[in-house]
Amino acid sequence: MDLSILVPLYNEEESLKELLSWIRRVVDPLDCSYEVLFVDDGSVDTSWEVVRQLKVDNAMVRGIRFRRNYGKSAALYCGFDAAKGDVVITMDADLQDSPEEIPGLMQMVNDKNYHIVSGWKKKRYDPIGKTLPSKLFNRTVRWVSGIKLHDFNCGLKAYKNEVVKNIEVYGEMHRYIPLIAKQAGFDRIGEKVVQHQERKYGVSKFGIERTIKGFLDLLSVTFISKFGKRPMHLFGGLGTLMFIVGFGSAFYLGAKKLWYVYNKISAQLVTDSPYFYIALSCMVIGTQLFLAGFLAELVARSGSDRNKYHISENID
Repeated sequence: MDLSILVPLYNEEESLKELLSWIRRVVDPLDCSYEVLFVDDGSVDTSWEVVRQLKVDNAMVRGIRFRRNYGKSAALYCGFDAAKGDVVITMDADLQDSPEEIPGLMQMVNDKNYHIVSGWKKKRYDPIGKTLPSKLFNRTVRWVSGIKLHDFNCGLKAYKNEVVKNIEVYGEMHRYIPLIAKQAGFDRIGEKVVQHQERKYGVSKFGIERTIKGFLDLLSVTFISKFGKRPMHLFGGLGTLMFIVGFGSAFYLGAKKLWYVYNKISAQLVTDSPYFYIALSCMVIGTQLFLAGFLAELVARSGSDRNKYHISENID
């Protein structure tokens, strides 16, 4: 199959029929085999009934339904696992992502050999309460990841099939799929300016809290990518440094006290100095960090994926 169009959805009953009709108008003339895969993330409206009816009238439609709402990352993960197309395009179900972009995205993956092509909503119709945090978020992710994309959170993206089959999206990590893919070795990442539509039906399912969660997830994915298989390098390194600082400070205080005693100079007790307790705290915290790194290393080495690597080709 040439193309899979993956549409995660939650309570989008009004837009699904119109979205599929729009997709068909764009994709049918391309003379390629394709499927439209709807993943219902536990909708409480009639979205799933609409998908079932669309399947009756359109053979290319497939559907997956969750028993409850798990989040967009879970929907993408299951959709990636089920997708059959050589190119996988994701788009939101609220009609704010234009299907007119599908041919261009597909061409960039096929002809220019990109692993991922991410949409960039250069002109957005969202309120300033969403656009300003989004700009700050994207600038931070660019700086941390080194990936020069303007809109990491854009739902309209295109992937080679091998990418979606070799990455794991969980929690709320869908914002960082380009970063996760890069860490797996898929580093040909492109960008395309896409048209952003005003919301026609319903309300946004995301609030300001997603910005806060986004920054926390960024710390998580950065830590896991760098130290997930070698936590001792972080905790052990910090612990050793703090212990050395604390021990060195305590040694200085003790040596200074002995020098005063040797020269019969009156001096306060070492335990009367606040620096002694600071030094002691540094040694205790350093020891705890080192032990935390040691325990984390034991857990990492006993994990089932400790020797999981992404292989590009294999010749027998």
